[in-house]
Amino acid sequence: MYESGENYLETILILENENGSVRSIDIAKTLKFSKPSVSHAVGLLKESGYINVDGKGYINLTDMRREKAESIYERHQLLTIFLIETAKVCEDIAEKDACRIEHIISDETFQGIKKFLKK
Repeated sequence: MYESGENYLETILILENENGSVRSIDIAKTLKFSKPSVSHAVGLLKESGYINVDGKGYINLTDMRREKAESIYERHQLLTIFLIETAKVCEDIAEKDACRIEHIISDETFQGIKKFLKK
């Protein structure tokens, strides 16, 4: 899956956890993307089996893809903490950089960072 798709899954998970339900408009507002762009991406995610969309337009992650979204979100959270604590950068920069790093970091390196933070 590409970075953009992972960002959508992560955003859907976060919005679902915060609000209990998610619609395309919620994703568009959060990501600051146009409604047509989000509609297209939602269609692709639905076709690929990542999400379900009910008759009222509410979006839910499929069970299998929820695990993927949770993994991406965990990476984002821990990388943000790691950058704040070790690189001493402000939270805003740490958030932005973690969002980029979470998609390319190897599992081995991530597990090492995770172990480091547990100490």
